[in-house]
Amino acid sequence: MVEIVEQELHKLYTLVYVLNKDKTKILLGLKKRGFGKGRWNGFGGKVEKGETIEQGALRELKEESNLDAKNLEKKGVIYFKFEGDPVIMDVHLYTTTDVSGDLIETDEMLPKWYNVSDLPYSSMWPDDPIWHPWFFEGKIFTVKFFFKADLETITGYKHKFASSVSELDAINLDS
Repeated sequence: MVEIVEQELHKLYTLVYVLNKDKTKILLGLKKRGFGKGRWNGFGGKVEKGETIEQGALRELKEESNLDAKNLEKKGVIYFKFEGDPVIMDVHLYTTTDVSGDLIETDEMLPKWYNVSDLPYSSMWPDDPIWHPWFFEGKIFTVKFFFKADLETITGYKHKFASSVSELDAINLDS
């Protein structure tokens, strides 16, 4: 008898949240096509071959908003596991208050500034209200969300906080 074992595949993604200088407003983009269409989110996407994760974050922000970021600050890693899909999305979360360029709507994203106290959670990913408080409190964290195949229903999550970004790689949420 041959035992078939499902192997988890990890794919690297980025997510950048642009905040104003006093961190009372956040720039979100309404996804116009592809995965996450119709949802407000930060800017980001797949890390391409040959790029570092930070290079991917900078490129995606530029492609989706026309903004160039300086001083990206890593805040955490968010893992997503969807029922029936062997791929785990490893989303590396960054923030910045230092951007230049003319903000524009692109074929992928419609940007809009929101007060951090009044975010459109009904049109965002259902995990956002769980981890956003940690993000806005300045915590460094890693969290793994488990979703049903409908992409709407969270069946559980595990998280841990870190005292520095360098600790993130050593955190094991599966133990």
